[in-house]
Amino acid sequence: MNQAFELQASWHEERIMNTIQKTGGCLCGETRCTANTVAPVVHACHCDMCRKWGGGPSLSVHCGKDVSFDPSENISVYDSSVWASRGFCKKCGSHLFYMLKEQKEYILPAGLFDSDEGFVLDKQIFIDEKPEYYCFANKTTNLTGAEVIAEATA
Repeated sequence: MNQAFELQASWHEERIMNTIQKTGGCLCGETRCTANTVAPVVHACHCDMCRKWGGGPSLSVHCGKDVSFDPSENISVYDSSVWASRGFCKKCGSHLFYMLKEQKEYILPAGLFDSDEGFVLDKQIFIDEKPEYYCFANKTTNLTGAEVIAEATA
């Protein structure tokens, strides 16, 4: 069971005081979003599930509970696990969110937002699942899957 995004939420709690408001939208522009408490720290997840979901590493930001989508009827939701669901634009298929069901907290793709101003790539998780064909040059904290789980359950 991959818990990467579920665990990612706890890492942002310490930075919740440094949040910013962001707006964004899908590829076709038919679905817009507003996130009022975006933690400007981007995490790259290299786990197998995230790479299958998006074709590469997931670059995402924790946005808490205060997220709205307009119009909400453009969203298709897939229950991807017991603990989370994923939202997509029905018109263009863009990934809109990963939502932790119990906490009702959203994690959104960093590229969804109209501006990336203020974002910093901070951490790479499940680095042991990263394929050899790409590498980020940014200096980040790198955690293996075992380290991610140990940190989250400590």
